[in-house]
Amino acid sequence: MITGAHVLFYSENPEADRAFFGDVLGFRAVDAGGGWLIFGLPPAEAAFHPVEAGDKRQLLHGGHKMLGAVLYLMCDDVRSEVKALQAKNVTCSPLEEEDWGIATSFKLPSGGEIGLYQPTHASPLDSASADEKP
Repeated sequence: MITGAHVLFYSENPEADRAFFGDVLGFRAVDAGGGWLIFGLPPAEAAFHPVEAGDKRQLLHGGHKMLGAVLYLMCDDVRSEVKALQAKNVTCSPLEEEDWGIATSFKLPSGGEIGLYQPTHASPLDSASADEKP
């Protein structure tokens, strides 16, 4: 039985990004040993997008060709979340309204970015759409 997902972030400054996840975003963490923090994340969705010709989003990890990934944190009110992040001196990109939601992104201390969006699509996390099958 699969019980969850573990996401790996490759960072040029993992200590600063770990502090950001805990101090700014407020994610709880456990020390897996030696100061190696593992953060609890909110419930998640997964979607598969096509890889364009020449796209390098797939990577080798442990000798295996792994799928590349982009993280978007989800929220109910992206404008409120942007204001809350700005109050913590986090700069967000301009909001973009798409068919699937309202999105922005923000930089971590390492310079890498994470997306943030308010979905307007059906979600398997919603009780109303949880029973839908393809």
